[in-house]
Amino acid sequence: MSREIKLTITGMTCGHCVAHAKKSLEAVPGVSKVEVSLEPGSATIEGDVDTAALLAAVKDAGYEAVIDE
Repeated sequence: MSREIKLTITGMTCGHCVAHAKKSLEAVPGVSKVEVSLEPGSATIEGDVDTAALLAAVKDAGYEAVIDE
């Protein structure tokens, strides 16, 4: 079942950071669409995906993330 998940990401400082975070999130199994924004530091992910895997992907990319409630 596809759903939308929103994350707040901290540590991104430039367009390269946005691209790196987006690529990392797109690599998570089950992700169908990713949008990442430098300001205010957020990501919107669509797909049938485990939120823990998304948080781990962002951390592995060198940033911190929390799920927006």
